[in-house]
Amino acid sequence: MAHSHDDMDMGSTSSSSSHDSMHMSVFNNDLMTALYSEAWTPSTVGTYAGTIIFLIFLSALFRVLLAAKAVTEARWLDAEMKRRYVVVQGKLPVSEQVSRDDLSKRMTLTENGVEEDVFVVQRTRQIYRPFRLSVDPLRAVFDTVITGVGYLLMLAVMTVNVGYFLAVLGGTFLGTLLVGRFYSAPGEH
Repeated sequence: MAHSHDDMDMGSTSSSSSHDSMHMSVFNNDLMTALYSEAWTPSTVGTYAGTIIFLIFLSALFRVLLAAKAVTEARWLDAEMKRRYVVVQGKLPVSEQVSRDDLSKRMTLTENGVEEDVFVVQRTRQIYRPFRLSVDPLRAVFDTVITGVGYLLMLAVMTVNVGYFLAVLGGTFLGTLLVGRFYSAPGEH
């Protein structure tokens, strides 16, 4: 079976076209890199610098939102722990339930020379906090805003513009420097 010269050219053209569609992303430093839409394409050094400043601010804001959520969650938990619970008529008080529980052990707690008898109770199942109209919608708003800002930052990095990438990293550094202590786990430092 003989192939003509035209057949060979046709095959090489289609293979190079498919190779072009598998474009590798590499960082660039083009000042005119669009951010989020074609309308937001810096055209001068000043507008590019403004875009960089915006991305630094947005990255720092992301860290502030994480810290605000952590602080708010801690406040909600503190408020929940301070709630008063009452004993219902005819039910055993919690202290008696604990003393009769097979999973509890009587122990002595000593601190600064003061001894106190306590019961240590093993938890048998996960305890879920109840839905609260004053808390859960706000938690959902926090998470939605945090997710939205995170995706905007991801899209900025996906432009593979080195300036945008460094701005996101710089804003992350700045935001963590300012408020990172509020959302890190205790004992993490």
